[in-house]
Amino acid sequence: MRLSVRTLALPAAALAAALSLTACQSSSDPDAAPAPTSASPRQTTAATPTTPTTPTTPTTPTTTAPDPAPTTAPATTPATKPPKKTTAPTPTDNADNGSNGGNGDDPAPALTPCTAKNVKVVASKVSRPINHLALTVTNVGDRPCDAVGAPLVGFDQSQAPIRIVEESKPQAVVTLTPGESAYASLILTGEPGGDTHGMTVRTVKVNLTTDSMVTVPAPTGTYVDDGAAVSYWQRELADALQY
Repeated sequence: MRLSVRTLALPAAALAAALSLTACQSSSDPDAAPAPTSASPRQTTAATPTTPTTPTTPTTPTTTAPDPAPTTAPATTPATKPPKKTTAPTPTDNADNGSNGGNGDDPAPALTPCTAKNVKVVASKVSRPINHLALTVTNVGDRPCDAVGAPLVGFDQSQAPIRIVEESKPQAVVTLTPGESAYASLILTGEPGGDTHGMTVRTVKVNLTTDSMVTVPAPTGTYVDDGAAVSYWQRELADALQY
């Protein structure tokens, strides 16, 4: 039994010596190939950890206000021009609004009323009709004038004018050239009967305009009562005496 053990031990010692020699040669021979390094079947190179970047504070996006929608300028309404301020004309004797013969539709021409400065007035008796006088106004000036409307007539110291016969209104104002005359009928009394408060007068007051009066003598024995009236100025005496 001992012989067997030694036989087996010698080869083992020889193998160890051979391996030792081989190792020495490998370490001293520069041309020898390096011993292979045992590696894992799947060698993964570990990635170098990246230093985490400090997160940048998110910038709050600047909100840009949208451009305001273009405002459409409201259509400018053309300013209505206010009507021209006109001062209502104060009624004068020069204005004819149709009451003196015009129709009132067309602008009346400017009038130049006859006044005490440029006319002569006469009150005279007539044979017909009875109880009438004729008033005659004559232009004694050097320019035309207008016998406007009807004269306002009173007697003596009376304050109120007598009635005007409206139906005697002419179609147009009578214009008198120098030397021409116009006529008005002066009715002295009303219808007979009743208490008419009659009296005999000496003067006749004739208002040609509101601010121009002529006082003329009345024919002798002129008798008037509350029914007295006067017509508008007419171009012809016959036309005036119809009333």
